[in-house]
Amino acid sequence: MVEVSTWRLRDYHDDDLDQVIQVWDESRQAGEPHPVFVVSEVIAAAREGQPAVVAVAGDELLGIAVAQIQAERAWVLLVALAARWRNRGVGSALIAELERRLRDLGVRRISALLPETVTGSTALENSGYRLQSGLTYYEKTEHLAAADAGLLAGLGGRMLSAGLWDVMAGMEREKRIIERRIVLPLAEPELANRYGVSPPKAVILFGPPGTGKTSFAKAVASRLDWPFVELFPSRLAVGDAGLAAALREVFAELAELESVLLFIDEVEEIAAARTVPMTGPGHGVTNELLKLIPGFREHDDRLLICATNSVRSLDQAFLRPGRFDYVIPVGPPDASARAAIWSRYLGPPTDAVDIARLVAASEMFTPADIEFAARKGAQAAFEREVVHRERRPAGTADYLTAIADTRPTLTGQAISEFDEDIENYARI
Repeated sequence: MVEVSTWRLRDYHDDDLDQVIQVWDESRQAGEPHPVFVVSEVIAAAREGQPAVVAVAGDELLGIAVAQIQAERAWVLLVALAARWRNRGVGSALIAELERRLRDLGVRRISALLPETVTGSTALENSGYRLQSGLTYYEKTEHLAAADAGLLAGLGGRMLSAGLWDVMAGMEREKRIIERRIVLPLAEPELANRYGVSPPKAVILFGPPGTGKTSFAKAVASRLDWPFVELFPSRLAVGDAGLAAALREVFAELAELESVLLFIDEVEEIAAARTVPMTGPGHGVTNELLKLIPGFREHDDRLLICATNSVRSLDQAFLRPGRFDYVIPVGPPDASARAAIWSRYLGPPTDAVDIARLVAASEMFTPADIEFAARKGAQAAFEREVVHRERRPAGTADYLTAIADTRPTLTGQAISEFDEDIENYARI
């Protein structure tokens, strides 16, 4: 580990961007509210010559502080620190250096607008900044124009509640990949463009049933603050010609929305390999979908997420890079992910629940299986009090019984096939 005495301060460089995003991600701990100034605003200010200071130890970036000057006032846009360098004086040093530069530029009043308890607030208080009480911050974001709202309702779509991304428990590897490859380039398009990164337009999520593919799609829409439309092929029409025409109509309507995340679950129903007999809508529908995707990709602020339990059954033309930017596996949770998922559904840990035993007993469980078993265990405690008047919260035994009564979705064969699919089809 690098010793504290070896770190130093310097100017922000464009080459620091990747590490800045990583530190910014770390600074937004689970449960923290969204910052007032997003990373694109911060980096744009730094690139335009506004005061920006980073702390480094060797090649490692430890933290960053950026301000923006408006006449004799400056706004602190960001104070972010790597997780293991908090409470070690780095934040206060960054602010002190930022203040020195602002004073040299004639700034006499420095303000910071941060959510309560967010990373950086302690460093500001330690640097002599005074919390102004009695102030209320107002902000309004118009999600949809009136015409878009009507169109979205007609498509069965909706705006999802904020915070779905933050409550995704476990599955940290998948969450990290989806955030870096999908969310950030779409959330920060100007910044992505500066580095030659093309925001994705279409991706495939594949894996066994119940591993969270739908939840991830909804979380991405929530994080981007985009309308979410789920397309159910089986509900569109009956017969080849009817379904193909219905698909064209839906994609034409989607093109009228300013932004949209279109989600197609079990996409193999309409995109199965055309070299094998099909019992679904037929080859004509697969051809139609292959024609529609390039047109969908031409629009900005559009994302198509297709999910499948059987990526190997998809048509090869459907899988090629020109249509889908990434093919991302969403697999079964490992032990640490299962622990996080159990903790999410059990709420605050109590002495009555041994989560380690639940994790060991639920080895072949998907997140959906764990959710079901958690509800079943809680139901047992509820019925115990209602029927037997015995007030006792659900404990380890209740949940172990629920696990034993729950048929796991995963099998050894399913996991083996998933590992093969990662080797043959994953593109991340």
